[in-house]
Amino acid sequence: MRNKYFDLIDQTFDWPQEGFEVEDDNTLRWNGIYLMDIIKQYGTPLKVTYLPKISEQIQKAKRMFNVAMAKVGYEGEYNYCYCTKSSHFSFVLEEALKNDIHIETSSGFDINLIEALYEEGDITKDRFIVCNGFKRPQYIENIARLVNNGFKNTIPVFDNKNEINQLEEQLEAPCKIGIRIASEEEPKFEFYTSRLGVGYKDIVSFYSERIKNNKFFELKMLHFFINTGINDNAYYWSELLKCVNVYVALKKVCPSLDSLNIGGGFPIKNSLSFNYDYDYMAEEIIAQIKQICNSAGVKEPDIFTEFGSFTVGESGATFFSILDQKKQNDRENWNMIDGSFMTSLPDSWAINRRFILLAINRWEKQYERVLLGGLTCDSDDYYNSEQHANAIYLPRFSQEEKQFIGFFHTGAYQESLGGYGGIQHCLMPAPKHVVIDRDNEGNIHTRLFAKEQSYKSMLKILGY
Repeated sequence: MRNKYFDLIDQTFDWPQEGFEVEDDNTLRWNGIYLMDIIKQYGTPLKVTYLPKISEQIQKAKRMFNVAMAKVGYEGEYNYCYCTKSSHFSFVLEEALKNDIHIETSSGFDINLIEALYEEGDITKDRFIVCNGFKRPQYIENIARLVNNGFKNTIPVFDNKNEINQLEEQLEAPCKIGIRIASEEEPKFEFYTSRLGVGYKDIVSFYSERIKNNKFFELKMLHFFINTGINDNAYYWSELLKCVNVYVALKKVCPSLDSLNIGGGFPIKNSLSFNYDYDYMAEEIIAQIKQICNSAGVKEPDIFTEFGSFTVGESGATFFSILDQKKQNDRENWNMIDGSFMTSLPDSWAINRRFILLAINRWEKQYERVLLGGLTCDSDDYYNSEQHANAIYLPRFSQEEKQFIGFFHTGAYQESLGGYGGIQHCLMPAPKHVVIDRDNEGNIHTRLFAKEQSYKSMLKILGY
């Protein structure tokens, strides 16, 4: 009878698959890394970042869009931007910037981060810095400082009409700018139109009345973003069509406009059954933009994408051990982890975000159906079939053999949403964080970026 955990995975999914494999020792490898070696060295709970995956994702997107442009004879250029909000860690930005990319910001402190990268020599003043978000005074002031200090490709994207006056007051040099379109939300959303950006019908008049004759501003970019990301559905294609038509109308009265930012990124692999045709989507987007522009007699724009989760999501993993199993009734076996889902993987609790969940060891053991419980006292601190898309199976619990589990592709947003280094629910400490890299010969190197949070650091924050 094939009732081992390995048999379950092998029969349910295409196995092995890219990034995941199990060999004769019945333990999981991820991107060629022997995970039990990492766990034995650092323990659990543990977060890891595998840096080479970041560069791999960037190069994958560059290849897809450049191939798509070559296929249809697209005359514009492709520019890859990384959204810092997905992960602000220095090692993430340093790895990403090795790949000749640009940066998208969303807050005033992001500009301080840009200045720190410049001082370290990681960027030059000719990088594109696309400044998104609703801008309070400090953000405006910091953007103006960048422009005044010679960051010539800083592009503040106006989220509302008042930002133009606020920025103009502080500028000492001309500035390239963009306008964000307030796209319509998907039909099932609570609101009809995004709270971010300027309405479709107002954009051309906004340019003509407020920007066209302003000596400080040169309109370069039209920014398009939808919250669901790039997906092959009627909603996405409808919004893209409206956006490109606005670009065409604006380009006819604004010769300096030459860039279209299709923000809202590609999805990442969130299960072993994940299926998404990246190449098709890139080719279809480029082909549609070219066709609409050519039909209108307008030169096709340079394309900017803003990929955050796609850049860094698949570089992250989070490991726990099973402390004990609680049998609450005849049907529910609760495997209790040595951490919290609410604090370490907040997206799994807040928006039922799915991650790839696999056992790290004991793949040769029989499997059982379980629920996973976190350590906080909150009844919502669990991970079950609603988040996971199907029932959760793990090797049968044993008091004699410790079970380790991994949640994969957790590299985007979880640290910032969970309050990294701050105060978290039930004073749960932030886990250790390890950075993994490879040298030119392919050898793996690890370093401890942060120890597990101490009680002293928490008490200090709380004023004790």
